[in-house]
Amino acid sequence: MAPLQGLSSCNRYQNAINISEFRVEKLSMKRYYIRCEGRDYVSLDGDGNGKKEKKRFRVLIAGGGIGGLVLALAAKHRGFEVKVFEKDLSAVRGEGRHRGPIQLLSSALAVLEAIDENVAKQIMEAGCVTGDRINGLADGLSGEWLSKFDLLTPAIRRGLPVTQVICRMSLQDILVNAVGLEILSNKSKVVDFMEDSNKVTVTLEDGREYDGDVLIGADGIWSEVRSKLFGRQEAKYSNYTCYSGLTNFVPPYINTVGYRVFLGLNQYFVASDVGNGKMQWYAFNREPPMNNTDSPKGKKQRLLELFRSWCDEVITLILKTPDHMILQRDIYDRDMIYSWGTGRVTLVGDAAHPMQPNLGQGGCMAIEDCYQLILELDKIANSGSSILLSDQIVSALRRYEKKRMFRVGTVHTASRMASEVLAAYQPYMEFGFGPLPGLSTLRITHPGIQVARMFLQVFLQQFMTWMISGHGRLW
Repeated sequence: MAPLQGLSSCNRYQNAINISEFRVEKLSMKRYYIRCEGRDYVSLDGDGNGKKEKKRFRVLIAGGGIGGLVLALAAKHRGFEVKVFEKDLSAVRGEGRHRGPIQLLSSALAVLEAIDENVAKQIMEAGCVTGDRINGLADGLSGEWLSKFDLLTPAIRRGLPVTQVICRMSLQDILVNAVGLEILSNKSKVVDFMEDSNKVTVTLEDGREYDGDVLIGADGIWSEVRSKLFGRQEAKYSNYTCYSGLTNFVPPYINTVGYRVFLGLNQYFVASDVGNGKMQWYAFNREPPMNNTDSPKGKKQRLLELFRSWCDEVITLILKTPDHMILQRDIYDRDMIYSWGTGRVTLVGDAAHPMQPNLGQGGCMAIEDCYQLILELDKIANSGSSILLSDQIVSALRRYEKKRMFRVGTVHTASRMASEVLAAYQPYMEFGFGPLPGLSTLRITHPGIQVARMFLQVFLQQFMTWMISGHGRLW
């Protein structure tokens, strides 16, 4: 793809130029112009008759996933000059097959509406609303509900869209079309960057360089920008591998249940309606990473062995899914860090705070990040000054990080806690080989289950309501 048109011309205008390069001329009362030697006039103040020409704020984005594209769309609508560098757009879309549909909570949908109503409408038309039905946790063996939460009422009360799921590849296509291929540069991996007082310069894998006012790392959990900022660190394995499946099957409960998380000891299973007569499911199993122990008959057979004693709803979904539609990936995250950037560089989404998928909030947090960041950048870009000082830009990025830290940190912690709770779930008492071995065949409910059920019913609903409400009502 051709280099971003206009970047070279924009480079003629430096962000900070020594005062000796300027000559101030008083042309009339209340009208002053600053002339940059060898450059055009730029009006700073006038009586309404002077011509204003402000250098467009330049935003460079590493990564063309959900976060990078949402940020690019928001920057485009603010009149910024923006360029997205993606190493392989086809791989991003292909990864969507492994990760399945993305859940968009009411808060994320509201942010998308604030950025671009038309795009938000396209997304909601392409998605499947799940928040208008029963959602919650159930016991994997019996299928009985443990806790239900209401996603509809909190959204309606706040005048927000209702939670839905959408195919990642469909979402990607909508965003790519809205951003435009003139902004999105494929086959362009950011491998390095340098910063000075006037700009940040990114270097691509093929040696090309681009200048901008800021660089945003939206390049995911294996972020190259993050590594350059803070050093290369290993991601943390969650102790779970995930099998995902998509099946053409309409269960009898489709009109009443949106999505359900079935719990078991060291295992859990998520099932969601994704529309168009399809069900998406995820089977999580606690095991070492890269543990290639699939049955010779395939992944489907191994899953039937792992979940053989589970309820009919789980077994039926596995049985209805062709083996070639079952994919596997190990789940990783990273420890939460409390600084996402330095200077003119910062991170959004999984590059800043990759989290486990237990709560389905990684994409939503990335979308919220983008909106908070663009609000902070917009404040300085529209400040009225033709020259943006480096410290203004740096301060804007640090404000964004500070304002997002509590909400993201809370969700990140909750996601990890959920993983630990799921690993310890034990619905029935085990007697083993004690004095009453005959009881080992009986299912006697563990006394802690009732306490856990009451706790979840109260806490989970409050947590989900807080999630729906968003951070500081960004919209």
